[in-house]
Amino acid sequence: MNKSSRLLKKGFVVVSIFLLVSVNVFTDTPDPYEKYIKTSKDFKRVKQDKDWAYKAWPSWIYMPWYYKWGIGKNDAGGKFSKEMGYNGAFTDHNKRDYLPWINKYKLRFYNDHTAGKGDLLLYHKTKADKASLKKNLPGTGMRRRPVNDAMVSKLKGLLSDRINTLKSSPYRSAYSLDDEISWGSFVRPTMWKITSDKHYRVWLKEIYGEKNAPANPGWASYNSIRKNLKGWKLKDFDCHQMMDQWTFNDSFWNNFLGDLVEYANSIDPATPVGFVGAQSPNTFGGFDYAKVMRKVQFIEAYGLDDTQNVVRSFNPKQALPVVSTHFHKKVNDTTWQAWYALAKGNRGHIGWVDKWFDGKTPKDWHAKVAPHYKEIGQKISPMLAKGVFIDDKVAIYYSHASIQMSWIMDSVAHGSTWPNRNGDSRRGTYHMVARAWRKMLQDEGLQFTFINYVDVIQKGIPSNFKVLILPAVYCLSDAEAKQIKKFVENGGTLISDFLPAVFDQHGKAHPNGGALDDIFGLKQDMNTPQSDVFGNGLWVEVDQDTCWSEAGRFKKFLTKGNTCTLDSSGFNKAVKSMKVKSHNKFGKGQAYLMNLSPQWYNAYRQSGGMNDCKKRSTFMDPVKSSGVKRWVEIDGANEASFGHEIVYWEKEGRTIVFLVSNPDSAKTSLGGGNSVGLKTEKISVTLKFAKKIKNVKNERTGEKLKDGTSFKVSWQQQEAVVLSFEGHPYK
Repeated sequence: MNKSSRLLKKGFVVVSIFLLVSVNVFTDTPDPYEKYIKTSKDFKRVKQDKDWAYKAWPSWIYMPWYYKWGIGKNDAGGKFSKEMGYNGAFTDHNKRDYLPWINKYKLRFYNDHTAGKGDLLLYHKTKADKASLKKNLPGTGMRRRPVNDAMVSKLKGLLSDRINTLKSSPYRSAYSLDDEISWGSFVRPTMWKITSDKHYRVWLKEIYGEKNAPANPGWASYNSIRKNLKGWKLKDFDCHQMMDQWTFNDSFWNNFLGDLVEYANSIDPATPVGFVGAQSPNTFGGFDYAKVMRKVQFIEAYGLDDTQNVVRSFNPKQALPVVSTHFHKKVNDTTWQAWYALAKGNRGHIGWVDKWFDGKTPKDWHAKVAPHYKEIGQKISPMLAKGVFIDDKVAIYYSHASIQMSWIMDSVAHGSTWPNRNGDSRRGTYHMVARAWRKMLQDEGLQFTFINYVDVIQKGIPSNFKVLILPAVYCLSDAEAKQIKKFVENGGTLISDFLPAVFDQHGKAHPNGGALDDIFGLKQDMNTPQSDVFGNGLWVEVDQDTCWSEAGRFKKFLTKGNTCTLDSSGFNKAVKSMKVKSHNKFGKGQAYLMNLSPQWYNAYRQSGGMNDCKKRSTFMDPVKSSGVKRWVEIDGANEASFGHEIVYWEKEGRTIVFLVSNPDSAKTSLGGGNSVGLKTEKISVTLKFAKKIKNVKNERTGEKLKDGTSFKVSWQQQEAVVLSFEGHPYK
């Protein structure tokens, strides 16, 4: 190379560096992960227009799943449906034999298995098939029905056939692709590939950047790291191989579903498409709700307390119909489910029709529940239509990478039997910690909204929030940390329970301490060994193998074989060598690192009642230090009214307030939402408002009330009190 060429090259390098620096300074070019979040198909939404969705699904609809519909699809069945408040219906596959009956009685319906059964849900009829499925679940082979061009072609053919069969009915409200779908099998621990390696390699280049992508990524089983976990220090954690493969599966699966949704829209542009039987947020199966809620237009989500709070938060302006499963057990429980779900933004039930009839004769409980279904469907739900949920400026952070890391840590207790682990929503560290935060806030009289990592990276943390809570958020990317720092610098309050952001989004240790340590004004020691965390011989608070049968019995769950250090506050200390409740001013805001787990609140609430639950002040005082406070409460609340929740919505210049009971609720991977410990007394309470409210109306009785700050109402606790007033509580 001659001198001129060398100078030219040197000059080119200088200019290139100058341009690169200039671009970074003036346009803030994102890192590869930030660019991925902002530009990838993984986060592009399908059509989710509010007016369009409400036209198809205008109100609260009860849709019986005709499993054992003894009365028949005839005039008797139609009359029964109308009289009992069952204003919806259900069709299956491409069966249209009772479509004229649905049209005659004007029953809005959804169609199940529109994309068939057996591809999206791995369905096996024989014992041999089931045994084979169970045997192969933890393996690292290919999904038994891989997602490829052949499957896409097959499912599009089914969608075309079935939608064209049904779209003539003016009462169609939604198409479900399938029921209880998963890239694995429900949310059981599954290490499968779901498609060819070439797609994975392309995705890795997108998420890491072309130059940083792993050259030979491989495909791992949990066995490859589980034996290391006890010996690792925080700095040694490297779970990227497993977490990347799970994250890829979630992305590829949800993009696949989104493509099917858009194809179905091309056949019938007027009708929302989604799926039913959605599981709780989970490491396995495709249930990263930051992705799920971008790829559907309708969803039945299992779990009134956990999943539906997440779905409601990620449902853009509450545009999309979200429903829940209903299993009837008792009249009071069924009544509560309907009112509570409505208050939280639910747009109906899909009811499991079992033991509803004696032969063709309806059981008498229908007539007892019917007035509530009719009132909700005909009166209260239309009043709420297109309303917007109001929170109290409190956000809870949704980090799916942390859900994955939680599973990795939790499963150490199971040793080689980890493939049998299931039911994370009732046992997992993330799930139980997030549950405790939800219940503490609700009992404190504060409503919240989940915010997810995608929205935060793309748009930042909305300025209306005063508080951001990190529940067991082990993992954060630099892009997320950057936005959280901006939030605190601008005056926000950040609260973490324990071990915040010690790992990145791939499950690798941040080498120099937690990504948010400067906000908390401390340095987390990355040489911390497992023996210095909680104290069970595990990285987590509960030995979930020893306590497996105690799920839902929170005190036993937390104490059986447990050797954690219980702080004087009544909560388990996380890192023994760190102090409790560190507080730091940062910019215009502040940050608290509690170094405590809030899980014990689940036990206090279940068995200790109102007095024990006052211990939540340990976690609620930092929340209230931000200036957040309740603006409506039960005046002189006592043990009789304890466990209530107040929920509020805004619509057309009015605020709509629900007073409902908030008991524990139970579900399985097959659905449900039945109450546990429901109070059913009729009591008199006074709702007290922080400021005078005007043009107040009791929406259930129709009574217009005088302007004021206190309103005495009669409350049947399995039902709801519904008041509305002029204006907005914060405007």
